Amino acid sequence: MLAAMPTPPSAVPARDEPVIRDRGDACPGALRLHAADDGYLARVRIPGGLLGAAQAAALANAADRFGDGHLELTSRGNVQLRGLADGCGAGLAELLDGAGLLPAPSHERIRNIVASPLADPAPVRALDRALCADPKAAALSGRFLFAVDDGRGDVAALDPDVTLLAQPGDRVLVRLGAAPDAVEVAPADAPAAALEAAHYFLDAASDAGTRAWRIAELPAGSALGAQEFTVRLLASGIPARYLPEAPRPFCPPPAPGPHGDALCVLVPLGRLTTAQWRELPGELRITPWRSIVVTGTTVRPAGLVTSPDGPWESVTACTGRPGCAKSLADVRADARAVAERARGPLPVHWSGCERRCGHPRGTAWVDVVATPDGYTIGADPVAPRELAVAVADARSRLPMSEDAVKK
Repeated sequence: MLAAMPTPPSAVPARDEPVIRDRGDACPGALRLHAADDGYLARVRIPGGLLGAAQAAALANAADRFGDGHLELTSRGNVQLRGLADGCGAGLAELLDGAGLLPAPSHERIRNIVASPLADPAPVRALDRALCADPKAAALSGRFLFAVDDGRGDVAALDPDVTLLAQPGDRVLVRLGAAPDAVEVAPADAPAAALEAAHYFLDAASDAGTRAWRIAELPAGSALGAQEFTVRLLASGIPARYLPEAPRPFCPPPAPGPHGDALCVLVPLGRLTTAQWRELPGELRITPWRSIVVTGTTVRPAGLVTSPDGPWESVTACTGRPGCAKSLADVRADARAVAERARGPLPVHWSGCERRCGHPRGTAWVDVVATPDGYTIGADPVAPRELAVAVADARSRLPMSEDAVKK
């Protein structure tokens, strides 16, 4: 099993009803801090997960200077700093800006780009530059997601709003949400086409009046269409060809271990100390599966996973105590306590309350939820002393799905 098991595109469930937002997007960023139970939280966007050595060092310094000495990896390949003190915002922003991690303060929350972690980083950098230079893009929510997929179908499976999917013959497909059709453009035009897709969404969201944050939230009458998108691209001077049926490749994320001259390092539950972080030399690529790809190194950091089939593959958890006031348990500590004895083929997600923050999307998974008296797995209560056996048994037989959670 692989870390976090992404969902094949065909398995992404469609929404039955449009989402109507009654408030603005409060997604945290590096400048808009979130007040958590363990202090303030900053989410630093890392487009495509690409971090230079100096930038990686700056993040560790920020965690030590302002936070709790840890870094958290998110499911979009970003980095979170926790335990930040009140009043640290200006100092944190200055440190991050000096490292080139805040090139566009007005856009910093919308730089959400996931990318195939073993691919050429140039397309990601081109898209990020285009995003940061576009005034209209600043109106996107902090949840809107771009994916730059090298053709293998790894990040295309992560429910992006706009996907750039490389194709043979030096072409790129642009897909809007989970649509079966797509538009074909030249690689040099792909960043501009992705921006036009974002503009198309913003126009549709404005017309709908539902304050949608993502393409899937648009009502049916305002849904985006690849044919209309093709017309928009041609009108803007971008050569484009409509494809009524587009390929949907899929492959799992890179497993922990060597990949050519690269090493994929899995971070258990996505949280590591600054000391562990500093053992990873050179440039880093943070993946959406809470792992880190490093090149040209044989370093094996203590406490991190550098070979397949370990106990931490496909194990995820919400923040839990002490970071979240709503959590009923320290789910990360409990997951760590039983990980070795609670293996199984199915992914498992540990939740501190019924909200199930961060749970897997659209695939079979085991649902472990904290209660005032212990945990439940599915509908069955489980005493703390029985957790290891119960989780292992469930991971071998009891699939859980997002649809079941909604019910």
